[in-house]
Amino acid sequence: MKPTPVSSIAERVRVVQSDAAKAQQFVADDLATVKAREEDLQAWVLIDENAPQTVGPTPAGPLAGVSVGVKDLIDVAGMPTRSGSTTTSPENKLSSAPCIELLESLGATVLGKTTTTEFGFFKPSKTRNPINGNHTPGGSSSGSAAAVGGKTLPLALGTQTAGSVTRPASYCGAAAFVFARQDVNLEGVDGMAKSLDSLGFLAQTTEDLNIAVAAFLNRPLTLTTGDVTVLLWPGSDIAEISPAMTGAINNAANLLTETGLEYCSFELTDHVATLTQDHPVIMAYEAYEKHGRLLNERPEDLSPQFRELLITGKGLSQEQYDSALSRTQRTDELFRSLLKPGTVIMGPAAQDAAPYGQESTGDPVLSRPWQALGYPVLTVPGARNATGMPLGIQLIGPPGTEAELFTVGKTLEEKLTEQHGGNESL
Repeated sequence: MKPTPVSSIAERVRVVQSDAAKAQQFVADDLATVKAREEDLQAWVLIDENAPQTVGPTPAGPLAGVSVGVKDLIDVAGMPTRSGSTTTSPENKLSSAPCIELLESLGATVLGKTTTTEFGFFKPSKTRNPINGNHTPGGSSSGSAAAVGGKTLPLALGTQTAGSVTRPASYCGAAAFVFARQDVNLEGVDGMAKSLDSLGFLAQTTEDLNIAVAAFLNRPLTLTTGDVTVLLWPGSDIAEISPAMTGAINNAANLLTETGLEYCSFELTDHVATLTQDHPVIMAYEAYEKHGRLLNERPEDLSPQFRELLITGKGLSQEQYDSALSRTQRTDELFRSLLKPGTVIMGPAAQDAAPYGQESTGDPVLSRPWQALGYPVLTVPGARNATGMPLGIQLIGPPGTEAELFTVGKTLEEKLTEQHGGNESL
């Protein structure tokens, strides 16, 4: 059964501005839609049936009437944070993470907790891909991506340490934004690696995402396209890219040219390869710093994937870790000096469409270099392969280029929508 798409954030903002009482009805409608699709999607670990009643009669804020799904790595008062693991406490949290408090102050309403892979790593969750349930939704923000990609929810939160927002958004046909690491307080977020963790938002369209992110950062995030330069990165320097994804990137470049945006090649690929090699070193070392005790205390309660990560981290030396961090810092300094103001890098968000089966969540390799740098990344939906599965396109830039990312992203999604139409779901 095809779902009736929930109202866009843009529509909610327009309606609630003239009739604040409609905010509660939007949240009630979202709750009904989520519950109706949950048997198919399996995107939630906890749904708050009382969420509509928490919306006051005259809610204020730019996100009033917007329901939010929260990845179960992020603390919400009155709900447990299980992080996809049986080793965590089932007790409710007494306070919310600052990112949740900020969203609620903007008028948004938390609808519940969405699924995550174990501690944000590779053990698959129960969630199904909303476009085709025989394929993985990706990870680790699988529930958030499926809920939004399945058109049951206007906004969801994820976290990213490697490719945990970008990849599932690509697989599920959602728009997604990974914040520059410096821009978000991650207190109350059960991350994996302190030097790599970031917060992410997922929405149905780039326009909706733009509204939510601009409200969260409290600054406008659009420019004229004449202020932007696009650098084309094929991704083939670090991974095997499918013909379908390569075609999608080339098509995207041609569509942008039709709008007056010109592009040229991204030439710093040798540094991207180094970042890709150093990222898993930093991740494994810091994951062991945080979770290593579980190897001794509860190894039987850890998945083989997570145990292997911790064992790898345990075996790394301080020198290996420091060297990886130092190289990453030097590359960041180099990129910031060489990339002209207004520059946006465009490349594939994943190697291909979502892989068939539920045994794997896919490979985060194409996100590793940018996550190592802590750069903001926008995933643009709209492209598809020959079978109709989504192919996400990622836009990357140094911190401070968020407006450029959204300017190109909205333009690109409009052109892709004209070309392909909207995604179909289960």
